[in-house]
Amino acid sequence: MLTFVITPHDHFRRLESFLRTLMPGAPPGYSRKLIKSGAAKLNGGTAHHDTLLALHDTVTLKESGATTGYLASARPALDILYEDDQIVIVNKPAGLPMHRTAEIEENLVEFGQSYMTSRGTPCKLYPVNRLDRGTSGTVIMAKSSSSAGIYGRQVKECGLDKLYLALVAGQPADNGTIDEPLDDKESETAFRTIVRGDSCALLAVTPVSGRMHQIRRHLSMIGHPVVADKRYGGGDFPALSGFALHSFRTVLARPEAGPLTICAPLPEELLGLCAERGIEREQVLTAIKQ
Repeated sequence: MLTFVITPHDHFRRLESFLRTLMPGAPPGYSRKLIKSGAAKLNGGTAHHDTLLALHDTVTLKESGATTGYLASARPALDILYEDDQIVIVNKPAGLPMHRTAEIEENLVEFGQSYMTSRGTPCKLYPVNRLDRGTSGTVIMAKSSSSAGIYGRQVKECGLDKLYLALVAGQPADNGTIDEPLDDKESETAFRTIVRGDSCALLAVTPVSGRMHQIRRHLSMIGHPVVADKRYGGGDFPALSGFALHSFRTVLARPEAGPLTICAPLPEELLGLCAERGIEREQVLTAIKQ
């Protein structure tokens, strides 16, 4: 048997995504086939392809020539959380813009397209949702203009149920709602404090409305800006790629197939920043699991 112990890099990743990370060159349905047949087990028992993994879980694979041959020595360049024929959902790193903003600049869309081509599945990618350059986490991209239209309409009609994690300055209330108008429009952001550190706190944040920079602006308005968000008072941290805001969980409504829930493991930069502020990695991971 081949044994893998889950680390912070894969905490709350779907089992199928984890197997595809291990075997990026395997056929699209190979990971799901291993899970369905029982050749892939979680903590010694059976699991479903969308089961969410947790720190210290153990994943075992029945050893075979095919499986061993597909195992890669390094993680794929694009962190794919979910993929089917119409969409791919990725974990965007902080500091990477969605589109090119300068003549020569790496961006998520072009990087994703290059990766798809390199693995032999070329396609043009169309963002269904967007994140600021400095924000990390879940981004949905359609593989064709027709799929972009379908999912764009779904998002417009049903919205995206999104949960962010934000490390903020100071000690906010245990929970609250911010309803200050933004750009002369009604806006609402709900938050809950999940763990506290040294003059900071990690919040679970839900944007009820969808204004530009809403979470960053609202948290700044109540005196608890996102750490490293220089634009809205969170301080200047040149060593960081972005700021301490992560799109952790996204629920995509699919009228015909049912809701799809995707969680994005936290980036090492955010975990490291929390540790510097007195919130150890396991504290963070335990808090978001609870």
